[in-house]
Order: sequence, then structure tokens, then C-alpha cells
Amino acid sequence: MIDFKQEVAEALKQYIPDLEVSEILSMIEIPPNTNMGDYAFPCFRLAKTFRKAPPLIATEIVKALEGNKAFQKVEQAGGYVNFFIHKAVFVEKTLKEVLEKQELYGSSDLGKDKTVIVEFSSPNIAKPFHIGHIRSTVIGSSINRIYKFLGFNTVAINHLGDYGTQFGKLIVAYKRWGNEEEVQNAPIPTLLKLYIQFHDEAEKDATLEEEGRMWFKRLEDGDEEALRLWQWFRDVSLKEFNRVYSKLNITFDSLAGESFYSDKMPRVLEMMEEKNILEKSQGAEIVNLEPHGLPPALIRKKDGSTLYITRDITAAIYRKETYDFYKNIYVVASQQNLHFEQWIKIIELMGFEWAQDCIHVPFGLVRLEEGTIATRKGRVVFLEDVLNKAIEQTKSIILEKNPNIDNLDQVAEEVGVGAVVFQELSNNRIKDYTFSWDKVLNFEGETGPYVQYTYARASSVLRKADIEVKGEINTTLITDDATMTVIKAIQQFPDIIQDAQRKNEPSIITRHIIHVAQAFNRFYHDNPVLVDEVELKKARLAIVKATRQVIGTGLNLLGIKTPEKM
Repeated sequence: MIDFKQEVAEALKQYIPDLEVSEILSMIEIPPNTNMGDYAFPCFRLAKTFRKAPPLIATEIVKALEGNKAFQKVEQAGGYVNFFIHKAVFVEKTLKEVLEKQELYGSSDLGKDKTVIVEFSSPNIAKPFHIGHIRSTVIGSSINRIYKFLGFNTVAINHLGDYGTQFGKLIVAYKRWGNEEEVQNAPIPTLLKLYIQFHDEAEKDATLEEEGRMWFKRLEDGDEEALRLWQWFRDVSLKEFNRVYSKLNITFDSLAGESFYSDKMPRVLEMMEEKNILEKSQGAEIVNLEPHGLPPALIRKKDGSTLYITRDITAAIYRKETYDFYKNIYVVASQQNLHFEQWIKIIELMGFEWAQDCIHVPFGLVRLEEGTIATRKGRVVFLEDVLNKAIEQTKSIILEKNPNIDNLDQVAEEVGVGAVVFQELSNNRIKDYTFSWDKVLNFEGETGPYVQYTYARASSVLRKADIEVKGEINTTLITDDATMTVIKAIQQFPDIIQDAQRKNEPSIITRHIIHVAQAFNRFYHDNPVLVDEVELKKARLAIVKATRQVIGTGLNLLGIKTPEKM
């Protein structure tokens, strides 16, 4: 397919030899209005080089490009050069590529022979899988899908929080107040209740905290009873978590959590000693990072037990040795920014050049309307409850609008879960937000159900058509403004995916498929598709088919299913 943006850049290069084609490409813009052209080049940056006003530079470029057959016309508008492409050619090339590549449209071999690790979700076992975990879970899953679609060999890792002092506390709580039958019947609520009870009692009896630390030390040392209870807590928790992952259509390549690295830490601590970066501090061991503008990092406590940071350093080294990663991505809340700066700097001080390939992808926090999520206080909203409530609400809406629908339960789950995921991925990941049932369950406007409905509408039109879209299409019949808007959105899709990958930002895709859906619905409103004129019908059906493909691929990259009927 002709890369029209590339054509613009190469045409401009002849007039601006001081800039590389890649630089010109980065400067080219898509005008907000089709009357202003298909591509626009701002000349403001050239004013200093040419010692002329931007409008004059734009006028001279337009004159220099007169007669260039790659464009229908080139115009000056203020300090911009606006390029108008040949509409029929643009439509033909775009539709041909989508219809030929189908589900591979937008994919590439960008990541060939490169392994990317994406660590995401990572809930703590024996604690609720709550609404606060949705961010890491669905952002990470989408990033993993995007990299895989672009040809990278991805490894999805759920770095379970299955180690640390909290398990010593939980063992104490279970031994004092626990009941095996209650844990078996309702694992997470029961273990949460015990965890809360421990902290309530510890406020009255300070010796409980020391007892908790002692049991964690026994766990680290391989004590049989501690290991048995810990393994049981882990197994029942994973069973609960997997119900949520199943609803979200998420799988992992590895469940190697913190505990996996417990026997690998001594070697790493030796490596740090060899590099002479460990220091004694009040009986504990630290790495002094103050010369690098960071606070000291505690590596090993006074009692010899390790910390989260020790395990993260060990995990990174293990992953490099095991997978030889190109990038090692961590989808973890922005609250942990300092933690990541510290351990990545330590990896660098240990002499590992690949430290720069460990990427922290932060995101903002979820708050409840009644305050911050607090596990110790029991102030949580279970993620599974959110998904189930969304499914039930969706089922009611579907029954009201389409009572005779087939597969009601399946469609309600696909749309309900899709609504929650889409809403989560529709805003820039770094923004904080307050969880609101009203927002999650509002299916109007720029929402997942709206995009899914557009996909289902396109599917319905294709089912009703009595001809198959293939072969030559007369694109001179489909160059109206509404058609051109949807075609441009379809043509931009491959660039959108790569932009989302570069920025590790799924919301770029979310916003774009909303734009595609809106453009398609305007096209559909203005242009009857199932008309009597065969050539016109074929041409418009090609747009329906291409739109359906792009929306389907976009939703799949977000981890959202595509119902054929709604």
C-alpha cells in the first residue's frame, strides 16, 4: 500500500534538505477538518532557518510542489502547507489492504526475534482481588496483546504477592482465630477477616507484630508448618483469582511470584557484596543511593529476612538470564515510582547494562467514593462483584431492547465485562480516578457497548447482504465526506497501534476505535448500504467490512470480545 504520509514527507524533503525524512514525518499533522486537507505541514520551525515568516515559507513550498502528481492539490493556509490526496486512490489502496490482510491488518514484524516481558496484575494472595487491581490487570493485558500483535515474543507474568511479613501475620491470625472449614467455603473473605482481626488485635497487643515477623522468618527458613499453611493460602487464593481472570479473558505464561525467588536471593546478595555496594546500617544491610539523588534502599533486615526490593532485583536478573529480554515491562501503580527508581539503579550499579531495558509503566490510583481502598480496614470493592453486577445490568438492558436475542447470557457477559474494561482503558493510564457504579454501568456515549454495538451492526449488514465483497471495487463511487472520514480513520489504524506500543498506552487505541465507530455510524446514516445498484452496494459493503475488521481488532487488543448480535 502507498504510505501517503511518507509521500508527503519525501515531497517536502526536496525543499527542506536540512531535515531528515524521519524528522519531517514527525512534524506532519492530520488536520481536524477535511476541508483543510488530508495532511498538514507546519512551517513555524523553519522560520529561523529560512529567515522568513512561516506563511511565506508555506507559499514557496506550495509553488515548488506545483505539478506533483502524487497529490490532488497542495494549498497554503497561514503557516501551514495542506496536502489533498486523490480520494479514489486513497480509498482503493486502504480498502484493498484491509480486505486482503483481514485480521492481520495493522500487525507487523516490528518485534521479530525480540522478547518482551510484561508483568501485570500481581495481586497479593489471601487478600481481595479488588477494583484497585483492575488497572494493572487490564492495562497490562492490553500492552501484552499490542506487543504480540506487532510481532514481539511476549511473556505475560503474574508476579503474585505471595511472600513477605504479611504471611507471617496471617499464619498467626489463622492459628489463633481461624477455622479450616470457613477458609475452604469462602477463602478470600475469611482470610481478609483474619488479616483485619490481626491488625485490630495488634493495636492492643504489640507482641503480635513480632510474632508475625517470627513466623515469616520460619517460612523463609523452610519450616514445615509455615510452608504447609502458606501453600494452602496460595492455592485457595489462586482458585478465586482464576474465576476473575476467566471472565476477563486473561491468561499468563508464568505465575512466578515473590516466593519463586526465595532460593535465588542468596546468590544475588553475594553478587552485591562482590560489587561492594552493600553497607551495614544499624544491623541491617542497605545500598546507599544518596549520591544518585535517591534515599538508601534497605536490602536485608536486621533479622536476616529479605524485602520486596531484594526480590525484584533477583527477579530481574533471573528474567534476563532465562528470557534474554529486549524489554522487561512492569505495569505497577505510580505509588511505586521511587521503589522502581531504586532497584533499577541498583541493577545498574551491579554492572548490568540492561538495567535501562527494565521499564516501569505507572498508572494512577483508583479511589472509592467513600475514600481510599484500605484492605486492613476492610474498605474494598471486590472486582468479581463489579463484573457480575455489570453483567446483570447488561442483561436487563438487552432484554428490554432485544428480548428475543440468542445466547443472552454469553452476550450479557461479553458486553458487561467489556463495558468495565473499556471504561478503564478509555482514559490516559496515569490519571487517578474515583470508582463510580454509575459511570461503569452507563452504556451511553463513548463506551464499550457503543463500540461493540457498532461492530454488531456492521456484522448484521454483512449477513443481510446477498453478495460477497471481493474483487475490484469502484472507489470513485465512495468519495463523499462521510466516507472519507471513516476511510481515513481505518487507514490510520496501523500507526495508532504502533503509537500505543511506543507509549505503552492502550487508551490511544480505545479513543481511536471510538472515532472509527462514530465515523462509521455517520457514514451509515448518510449512505444506504443495501441499495439496488450492485457496484455502489459492493463499494459501501467494502467499507462496512473494513470498519468491522478494524473495530474487531481494536477491541481484541484491549481484551474485549466482539458479539455478532446485540
